[in-house]
Amino acid sequence: MESSNQTSVRRFILLGLSSVPWLQVVFFLLFLLMYIVTIYGNVLLIVVVSRNSRLQNPMYFFLSNLSIIDICFSTTVVPKILQITISKDRSISFLGCAAQMFFHLFLGGTECLILSAMAFDRYNAICKPLLYTTIMNQKLCLCLSAVSWISSFSACLAHAIFTFRLPFCKSNSINHFFCEMPPLFRLSCKDTWVNEVAVYVCGGVFGLLSFILTCLSYYLILSTIMRIRSTEGRHKAFSTCASHLIVVSLYYGTIIFMYVRPRSSYSPVRDRAVAILYTVVTPMLNSLIYSMRNKDIKETIQKAISVGCTNKYLK
Repeated sequence: MESSNQTSVRRFILLGLSSVPWLQVVFFLLFLLMYIVTIYGNVLLIVVVSRNSRLQNPMYFFLSNLSIIDICFSTTVVPKILQITISKDRSISFLGCAAQMFFHLFLGGTECLILSAMAFDRYNAICKPLLYTTIMNQKLCLCLSAVSWISSFSACLAHAIFTFRLPFCKSNSINHFFCEMPPLFRLSCKDTWVNEVAVYVCGGVFGLLSFILTCLSYYLILSTIMRIRSTEGRHKAFSTCASHLIVVSLYYGTIIFMYVRPRSSYSPVRDRAVAILYTVVTPMLNSLIYSMRNKDIKETIQKAISVGCTNKYLK
């Protein structure tokens, strides 16, 4: 009987954000708008970086990585949110749930490491300007990017496998709008202590360690900036890393809150609100923050628009 219960779950039910009809319409339109902005903004960044030879440097290489992650990260979650918000069918298959959780973890972990690589790049650009091109060469950039993607892939694949080998016999209703580990753990009739310890360890490596390395980089950056005598020089140096600092604060804050805390502090309502921030809002804001605060990107976009308008006028 126990074996039958443990293998009976073939589909999960995502409870979503709300069961109130008018709120469902509001959520659908809001999430659809944010998703469109996320895709358009990040694709635009990738195109701008690839077309402008002045932007072929380590900073924009990592920024392109970040844009690819944000596109995939948002696509992993948002389309399913839109479907379950307007559809009566809120189910997701066992394999679909496993795939969604894996890609969500994989892309989230990769983003943590890419953000720390971007901080390391800014540290070398500001603190070691004469050695910058020597240190941040193409080989090192490719290596940092590859390590970020591969290490996150390996760790998160193991997480997904161990999570979905748990027996889910309490219920098949996930009190969330996508498949995430804490709500899934609550459905298991087996002790999930080992899985939770693995989450803390992995969260410590990908979240806290990356956050500490990023903070250390910015501590050294700020120390260097404060030694610059001219106000204009300090402003110019700080402006080169201000966008990244905003993105780091948004992303690491929500990730650490979600995954590096005791089980007793879990709250379904609060967790859903925080999850919206890092799965939907942050990927959208990343492209807006970098494009609005980056002079080179703004100039490239304005130039492309003016050329397009001129060609249209001539036709």
